Amino acid sequence: MQQLINRAIRRDIDWPGIEAVLSPFVIPMSRTEQAPIYHAEGDVWTHTKMVCETLITLDAFQNLLEKEQQAVFLGALLHDIGKVPTTRWEDGRWTSPNHTLAGAKMAREFLWQTLGLCGTPEKQQFRETVCNLIRYHSFPPHALDHPDGKRRLLSIAADGENCPLFTLKLLCVLCEADALGRIGVSRLQMAEQVQLCREFARENGCFEGPFPFPSRYTRYAYLSGREIPPEAELYDDSWGEIILLSGLPGTGKDTWIRENVPHLPVISLDEIRKEYGISPTEKQTQVVELARAKAKEFLRARQPFIWNATNLSPMVRSKQVNLFAQYGAATRIVYLETEWTEQLRRNAGRADAVPERAICRMLAELVPPEAKEAHEANWLCV
Repeated sequence: MQQLINRAIRRDIDWPGIEAVLSPFVIPMSRTEQAPIYHAEGDVWTHTKMVCETLITLDAFQNLLEKEQQAVFLGALLHDIGKVPTTRWEDGRWTSPNHTLAGAKMAREFLWQTLGLCGTPEKQQFRETVCNLIRYHSFPPHALDHPDGKRRLLSIAADGENCPLFTLKLLCVLCEADALGRIGVSRLQMAEQVQLCREFARENGCFEGPFPFPSRYTRYAYLSGREIPPEAELYDDSWGEIILLSGLPGTGKDTWIRENVPHLPVISLDEIRKEYGISPTEKQTQVVELARAKAKEFLRARQPFIWNATNLSPMVRSKQVNLFAQYGAATRIVYLETEWTEQLRRNAGRADAVPERAICRMLAELVPPEAKEAHEANWLCV
């Protein structure tokens, strides 16, 4: 795939070759309709090809570094795959609600399993740059109309802390191509709105990287919605730090604990399941309730500890982070990943191995922690 992308950024797109690699998506995309007022060109795959052909002609694209070009071009190829499962006919028109989030998850699964982009910092960063481009590509044209556009912009840019290749600069390049690579009444207006987003990001110091918050405490407070200036130097009144682990089964969370923080007590959902004889395939309500009861004991005693579970989605992680915050504790999320075949090998060697099909389902829902989710979020390859 890399050779195909390198040819494309030299303005020589090999569509038959690309379609062969993207065969799981091409036919479904070519059968997915779009609202004619915005996409008179027709189906999603036709639009995708127009976006890619437009992209490579843009000066903003040609001025990027090669690795940036590769990520943006791959993002353009996959930017609308989420329309396949989300498109429906509603109120007399085609609509695709939440297609950007669905597309980012689909892309992550494809890049991880099919293209092997996992298990090293370089592969991880490239993959998540592509996924972020897909996840946020609908925002720049509406940035100035958003009720809290500045905070949203700084939140998106903050993802560059763990993924430095990703910037709003790259996002705006993709969005400009997305706006122009179509037949529709609003294409030029959308392109102008993307340019306004560029200027908005520059004015707020987050166009080519994350905003330089004065501390992690300020960043978390601001991105959590507190009405404070992002440059405010806030007093950190948290009494300690809770470590929340995140990662698929077989990524070595127990090993990481032994090698890095063996002195801290651990709340392990796996151990609770074993103690009470609860299968991972059963409802986990009791397991979580028992874990949270133990966590509250530690929190009341102001005892730092580790919450050891897969914690694969922002929604699941937020429940624990919010609990810790209620007791005045800060949270550090430590996300672990490894190479796919190695991960399956490690999992198969465990006494309580998780079925491979279950791990694949988990991967389809995985979203690595974003900077806004906690006081600190570390991504590690092990």
